[in-house]
Amino acid sequence: MDCSAENLCYKLVARARNGAFGKMSKAREVGGNQRLLMVKTLSIAKESPESTAVLNHEVELLLQIKDFNHPNIVKLLDVSASTMNGRLNLTMVSQYVKEDLSTYLAKAPVSGLGRDNIKNAMLQLLSGLEFLHTNGVIHHYLNPENILVSSRGELKIADFGLAHIYKFSTAHSSCVVRLWYRAPEVLLKSTHMTAVDMWSVGCIFAELLLLKPLFDGATEVEQLQKIFQVIGLPSEENWPPNSPIPYSSMKRPKGPFTQPLPPLSHVENDLLAKCLQFLPSLRISATEALAHPFLTKR
Repeated sequence: MDCSAENLCYKLVARARNGAFGKMSKAREVGGNQRLLMVKTLSIAKESPESTAVLNHEVELLLQIKDFNHPNIVKLLDVSASTMNGRLNLTMVSQYVKEDLSTYLAKAPVSGLGRDNIKNAMLQLLSGLEFLHTNGVIHHYLNPENILVSSRGELKIADFGLAHIYKFSTAHSSCVVRLWYRAPEVLLKSTHMTAVDMWSVGCIFAELLLLKPLFDGATEVEQLQKIFQVIGLPSEENWPPNSPIPYSSMKRPKGPFTQPLPPLSHVENDLLAKCLQFLPSLRISATEALAHPFLTKR
């Protein structure tokens, strides 16, 4: 039996499995409500005083998130940190939700999820994301694997607030799946803010509609090429000047997002296009998306 700093005691009920970052274990609360819990453990090398300061800041952010209470955010129940042999060891205990959106989509009927189900999922996702952004939290790596779906159809965003910490994990660079949902400014190593999450929302929205990833590149360059096949190549003036990927390496013709994806309706394509703007400043916000006709009109 293990107990957290908040005196939340639990017993592991399933063997730990390796996730994209760290290990995850299913546990059950001892005493109290005997809730099912998810326990995630991370061990991160503290390479320098600078990285130690950043990691300490991220732990403080996690402790702040622990106080969040929103139906579309996985409840983080406890965070504890310790140092040993030059490494920072983190343990995070959260509510347990059995299924992620990736698994949910894999079981969807060939005919699709249906407009009402997609609208409901988007409303929940955007509601949770608006809450995070309002509280100064950028997810950075939103994708179907860290959006959980409860047995009652509730969507809950997970792993929020950990994106910066993950930068210290070597597993980060090899996670191809998350490549499919990264905004161009992330791929191009440019500065980014909350708009990166709205790009990911656009990719997830398309996947809800099409039941397959919209952009499935195997490398950063290939991912960009696949993106520009859909939205058109931006002008060279809008290309980040210090990007390690040169503009000259992109071979797609210039053009705005004018051709809709054939299976989608006009209103669906309009919301998708507003999420998939190359320039972050032109990308729709979570609050604006919640007011989009796709989500507000019957």
